[in-house]
Amino acid sequence: MPSGNDEQQRILRARAAALARVPEESGAEGDRIEIVEFSLASERYAIESAYIGAVHPLKELTPLPCTPSFVLGVINLRGQILSIIDLREFFDLPERGVSGLSKVIVLRSDSMEFGLLADAVIEARWIPRSTLRPALPTLTDVREEYLLGVTQERLVVLDGGRILSDRGFVVHEEV
Repeated sequence: MPSGNDEQQRILRARAAALARVPEESGAEGDRIEIVEFSLASERYAIESAYIGAVHPLKELTPLPCTPSFVLGVINLRGQILSIIDLREFFDLPERGVSGLSKVIVLRSDSMEFGLLADAVIEARWIPRSTLRPALPTLTDVREEYLLGVTQERLVVLDGGRILSDRGFVVHEEV
């Protein structure tokens, strides 16, 4: 019969082995995407983190005249002037107004960079790409061409690449 100390050591080794085990993946690595989840107009949205450069609190927004209604203005972010886009206005979502808790999610690509207004940034996490489904017309007002998909828990995942490459976000108006 093993002593109490031997039994303890056996239990501890078994626990250590269980904790050290690498979890099995549910599918290939390419099947998962890392997203940053945020709230906007009382709904949950996400964008693939590969398109996100940074997240900052919204401070000192300067409105710009002669711009479309979805352009809130510009901010100075570490010496760089960055346009701020309000997706609520762009997607015709209910407006809540800009609060002191608003965040700016900086979207970046090789050719474009701007900030998206968010009510709050919730978390960054991985989701299986296979869980994304096309949106039902009654589920969201977001234009379908900007959707990567919708998860079962009604998280609307936006296509960051499509948003960054859309020339509709470029303002060409002159005074």
